[in-house]
Amino acid sequence: MDNSVYQVYEDEIQLLEEEIKLLSDKYEDIQQESTFFSDEEVLMSVKLFQREFLAEHKGHGPPLDLKAELESLQRDLSFLVKFTGIQITSHSKKTLEKTGNRTVQKHRLSGNCQSLPFSLEFQLLEVQNKENVSAAITDLSIAIESGQHSELSKFVSRNLSSYAEWCEHRRCTFLHFKAKYPNIVTLPEGQEGDHIILRNPQLPGFELMIVWKMHIDEEGTTTPVLDLLPKVPQQALEQKKASIDNAPACFRSMLLLFGIETAIENLIQVVGLEK
Repeated sequence: MDNSVYQVYEDEIQLLEEEIKLLSDKYEDIQQESTFFSDEEVLMSVKLFQREFLAEHKGHGPPLDLKAELESLQRDLSFLVKFTGIQITSHSKKTLEKTGNRTVQKHRLSGNCQSLPFSLEFQLLEVQNKENVSAAITDLSIAIESGQHSELSKFVSRNLSSYAEWCEHRRCTFLHFKAKYPNIVTLPEGQEGDHIILRNPQLPGFELMIVWKMHIDEEGTTTPVLDLLPKVPQQALEQKKASIDNAPACFRSMLLLFGIETAIENLIQVVGLEK
């Protein structure tokens, strides 16, 4: 196949990409209602595109790289379904808010895990800044159809509720310390993040990161796991290396003795971040 034929394909692909972008932009402008896409609809769309593309270029065949990429995506999807046992049958998305660099969308997924039907809902918050896009999931809920699996539905609901309560407790705790010590406490990922940073304005380069993760065991029980990660200038590190190395262990001891809120409060006072 000569280069002119390849160039024709490349030109048409570029035109298709531009058209898709224009349609996507227009769609986002008018999107207010939910849209649903099932696996069958996706496959039908792919097959329709293949038929139209092949009919238009009959006798030439599709570009090899495009065909290979499509086949690779189909193999990956098939592998994930077999490996996880999870198959998504429908998806809906509704834009709840779109102002400036902030977008909030509500998603709903329905599908099967092995033979067990389920549905999942959550809100996705995306914030665009100059460097990147940060995303956070809130209001997560999982539902299992009632019937022979009613006991499992109660299990999921109970443990999900516990997880959500701990996440809310973490959010309120972080906001409390941010409000109490606005010049010291920083929330790098916002109120939904899993860590806060303590900085002493009088000690440039010195900071303490408190990481608060959620551990879920095999029985579905949620347990908060906190740790301390110090960042210290090299000069100070050389002078007080032993104390700095022991800081995470001391913080964990305070957690056991006093609890989360008091441990964080004591940490702020002990390291001299609050006079």
